[in-house]
Amino acid sequence: MTPQRPPAAEPAPRRVVVVDLAEPLPDLVADARYDSAMVFGTWHGLPIGVADVVLSADPGETREALAPLTDLRDEAARYEAARPPRLPDERLPSVTVVVSTIVGRREDLELLLDGLAAVDYPDVEFLIVDNRPVVPADDVLPGLVAGRARVRTIHEPRKGISAGRNAGVAAARGDIVVFTDDDVRVEPNWLRELAQRFVDDPRVDVVTGLILPAELDTPAQIWFERYYGGFSGERTWRPLVLDAERCSSRLVRGSRITVSEGGEIVRRFAVYGVGAYGAGANMSFRRSALERIGGFDLALGTGTPARGGEDLAAFVGVLWTGGRIAYEPAAVVHHRHRVGTDELLKQLRGNGLGFTAMLTSLVLGDPRHIAGLAWQLPLAVRSMAVQSLSRISGGAAREVEARPAGLEDAYPRALVLNELRHYPTGPIAYLRSRRLARRLDGGDGRGGGASRR
Repeated sequence: MTPQRPPAAEPAPRRVVVVDLAEPLPDLVADARYDSAMVFGTWHGLPIGVADVVLSADPGETREALAPLTDLRDEAARYEAARPPRLPDERLPSVTVVVSTIVGRREDLELLLDGLAAVDYPDVEFLIVDNRPVVPADDVLPGLVAGRARVRTIHEPRKGISAGRNAGVAAARGDIVVFTDDDVRVEPNWLRELAQRFVDDPRVDVVTGLILPAELDTPAQIWFERYYGGFSGERTWRPLVLDAERCSSRLVRGSRITVSEGGEIVRRFAVYGVGAYGAGANMSFRRSALERIGGFDLALGTGTPARGGEDLAAFVGVLWTGGRIAYEPAAVVHHRHRVGTDELLKQLRGNGLGFTAMLTSLVLGDPRHIAGLAWQLPLAVRSMAVQSLSRISGGAAREVEARPAGLEDAYPRALVLNELRHYPTGPIAYLRSRRLARRLDGGDGRGGGASRR
């Protein structure tokens, strides 16, 4: 069936710029390709905010438009001064970075490998998991990794990103296992920022980081970033801590979480919405936490009929078993969003059915989730309805600063509906996926090893 295409009115390419507000602002002007920009402001490398601006021939106009960012300088300086001191190398834990790939995007994978080579971290290995069932005779992967220090590869022939990640965990040597995707570019301080949160708070089991767009050159990329917030509808610029909230009812225990900033609770919401604060493109786990939850569900994720949800199921599993998640915005990666509209439609279809497949996985794993879901359902339905109507009407799914005239892009209704209509298909997709995983795994659909090469 041919997917429904969004209407012809499409936004123009938007330049993605990162500026350090501790330095003089660069001259940002319009050129033949870009007449607008999404500008991410940092302070000595710490992300502090974002502004959308219209570009012109006059860089002074752009500087004026960036006032919402430049006004944050004093606050950013105080934030930097209050951060814990940088840890010496000898206090940092050993780390394994796992990248599961089917080597379908050679250029992106090569850029990732180049970025990993520049990462500043003393005790790290980079583990590339080849998740192709059959490796072609003219395989390009050996050439991509040849001569790269600290990089090794293993082969996991079972399809699915969960199988690849579980194989990576089984082969990992590090105490902390970090996951990212093969279409991501990483910052040099990425691992230090993730690892420091584990050291600063021994109760933390998971640390997620900030995901920024690598480019916004196509309508699909702009739509995904603007109205879905990239991978997170709750992008924030301050470190957070997520804990399961204690509840007097044992039946619904763990189904609501608290979000804390600086020791103060700033929000409470359903544990099933934890994806607002993390995604598989930038997440890290203590090995012990992964062992406690049994790894990633082989019946969830890209490459399975369920298409997604494996990262969210792992987050929920950690919180449900009493663990803690930290969000660290200073741990930055840049993701190359889907370029084409058909690719985006496919991704959103996977988001829809993957989410309800994830819920099905949780309920089958622990029936107490039924009570938790029932308790949170009215609020969740209301939130989903408001969010969807906002997207359809051209509004943002989250609170953002007012954007300049000319940047209020109409949002294709087809994208929202494409996601919504696949929510009901998730449970059936999960059951089909689990049967397949059990047949391939010969067990309960979890765990797994890998052949080294």
